[in-house]
Amino acid sequence: MPQTKPNWPSFAEELKRRYLKGEASEFVLHGNVHDLVFYEDTFYSLADFLSKIVLTPSREIIMQYNIYSGVKFVKKTFAISELEDLILEKSPTKILPAIEKILHNKKKVALIFEYAEMVLPVGDANFFSDSDRQSIVALHRWSMSPLIEQSDNMVLLVTENLSELNPKIVSNPKCATLHVPLPDSLTRAMVIEKIASKYDEAFKQRLVEVTAGLKNVQIKALLEPLPHGPDDPALQLERERFITALLGNTLSAETRAKKLAEITTGMSNEEIKNLVAPEAQSPADDEGKGDLLRLIYKRKREIIERECFGLIEFVDSQHDFSVVGGIAEIKNELQTIATNMREGRNSRCPMGLLFTGPMGTGKTFVAEAFVKETGLTAIKLKSFRSKWVGATEANLERILSVIKAMGQVIVIIDEGDRAFGNQASESDGGTSSRVIGRIKEFMSDTANRGRVLFILMTNRPDKLDVDIKRAGRLDKKIPFLYPQTTEEVEAVVKAQIKKNDFNSQVVFPQDRQAVSQKLVGYSNAEIEAVVLLAGEYAKEVVITAEHFTNAIRDYLPSRDTNMLEYMELIAVFEASNRKMLPAKYATIDVLELQKRLNELKLQVGYRR
Repeated sequence: MPQTKPNWPSFAEELKRRYLKGEASEFVLHGNVHDLVFYEDTFYSLADFLSKIVLTPSREIIMQYNIYSGVKFVKKTFAISELEDLILEKSPTKILPAIEKILHNKKKVALIFEYAEMVLPVGDANFFSDSDRQSIVALHRWSMSPLIEQSDNMVLLVTENLSELNPKIVSNPKCATLHVPLPDSLTRAMVIEKIASKYDEAFKQRLVEVTAGLKNVQIKALLEPLPHGPDDPALQLERERFITALLGNTLSAETRAKKLAEITTGMSNEEIKNLVAPEAQSPADDEGKGDLLRLIYKRKREIIERECFGLIEFVDSQHDFSVVGGIAEIKNELQTIATNMREGRNSRCPMGLLFTGPMGTGKTFVAEAFVKETGLTAIKLKSFRSKWVGATEANLERILSVIKAMGQVIVIIDEGDRAFGNQASESDGGTSSRVIGRIKEFMSDTANRGRVLFILMTNRPDKLDVDIKRAGRLDKKIPFLYPQTTEEVEAVVKAQIKKNDFNSQVVFPQDRQAVSQKLVGYSNAEIEAVVLLAGEYAKEVVITAEHFTNAIRDYLPSRDTNMLEYMELIAVFEASNRKMLPAKYATIDVLELQKRLNELKLQVGYRR
């Protein structure tokens, strides 16, 4: 292997280190394998980077193989008797025996095996074809072959998802696995410097931040659009504005700009300026930068959601804590966390938060407000389970790799008890256990502190695995309870009036008896429903106490009192800080609470 270059990607450095230590002669590269590798001002496919940069100085023969195009020799310093067999065939049953002869009879040979999962699939061996079985056995034998190892030969298997590759290969102790990550900030900075050097340093750094989570090939496509073909409407609008500014107050400037924008597709601003108005002063590019950032944000969301098969959803929060009524201590706690994350005080940031309490207490609403307060990217995890063997684990790995690459991000998991399922069941072949185990591993990785914050929400924390709730994963447990006093109800009513932009004559404590006293015991969601009904009765005029009286009289809240009380008591016991509890629970005897909780558990604890 050659000496490591200063700007080699991390996976290439690890490949060199592990090979020189004699750890293995067969390696599996997985993860971001279909991206471009940026090295010394040039973009390479992964196979070409490995062949031309990593392996060429030390190998005598370098082959690339996939089942579509067959074998290609990137380097060949002497004659090969099996050459004709290799060139004319594509089937692994014919190709692999010929390659094995080369690996056994020649020295310093490297094989790059692309799309390895197509030849070495995961699944029940009883349903494999003879070709599948032969290929799996061949690759397993190669990894254990002392002859291949002594000949200084190596085999590199390339697959996107490790879980799609046959476990006979992956679990083999003589086959090492290497993860190819998404581009880090340093790599993105080099790529942006290459393809967007015209921008000032501050804007280039902004581009580095907003492209977190994207591949090099995607960044290149966004910042270096193709000169021909369909044009993006946002890019055409940017050109139109640029041309309008160049034309200034000339006759029919807007009409001319529209036409010119259509015929200058693919041209740079400098080329457009030389064509349209060579003597004009170049307009400020601030507006164009804004359009570019909006385009990147939009495309980034589309790309990531598509690549994760719609298993994640970006959170667009339109409200902050100003429309969250009551829960002052909880808001103070969350604002402190938001400040620490924004200012990079990672050691003061929790690894995760558990929002727990009965339904309708505003857990999701507060989580979205918290996202707005932090100003960070936030995503919601959807169900990533699949009926296909290995697909659930592959889905999860793809999601986690994207999350890790996105920089600072908040991950919201609603109905966490349902999302993680029941580990005790073996009906899914152990998938639940493996999935939850991988999530636990990721959540407790201290490298993510201050970068990835999990918010898990549930009204049944007793259904969650105990280990996932421990400190180091969900450090803070925040209880959300129904308003306990008239003052708390009034705070929620005021917030809902503000949120829905109603005009109201209701004044507290003057109207306390007519309004807030009657709403004690209602959930936040039910209070919002009453406010909306009062607004409906007001018919777009000012809401009065009478409107509220009528709305409270007519509204029928759903009630499962025992279950709601049980959920509330569980939330109280889960709370990690006594000051976040209302006075009703902060001072009551713990043994008395425990006794009541046990009674309710016997009555409703078995229910979902």
